[in-house]
Amino acid sequence: MRNDTGGTSPPSRSLLYALPIGIGVMAAVDEIIFHQILQWHHFYDLATPTIGIISDGLLHSAELLATVAGLFLVVGLARRGALFKRWAWAGVFLGAGGFQVFDGIVSHKLLRIHQIRYNVDPLMYDIVWNAIGLVLIAIGFWLYRQASRSQMSAAHSAGP
Repeated sequence: MRNDTGGTSPPSRSLLYALPIGIGVMAAVDEIIFHQILQWHHFYDLATPTIGIISDGLLHSAELLATVAGLFLVVGLARRGALFKRWAWAGVFLGAGGFQVFDGIVSHKLLRIHQIRYNVDPLMYDIVWNAIGLVLIAIGFWLYRQASRSQMSAAHSAGP
């Protein structure tokens, strides 16, 4: 596809611009369900409850910024006729799964800034949490492969 500068917009740009949407949406799901509704943990649980609430507010701000920034980028591509929807969906799923696995491994286990749930054995929660993230990443990779194959087919049928 052509962009407004006369060059071509690579399909991978649609994937990259959609990544923050996936990250933001998954962070919002985590924040809304586990932090607010279930109240299982805060983003940072190593201090006072007030600090935990403040850290949740900062996470909420970051997720909102990521989602809005990603939407502006993707809408900009669409307005220029340079959006590759399959690539964008791959980016959304890769971003969502990447956030989930990063949170599950880095936040929960390496930094230990919070657990999914307290006063229970967290093993099953951790397994399910990371498995969901890996499923989302697998869907993202599958969509990426489908988009790549579709793009290669289109390039071959267009000819030299």
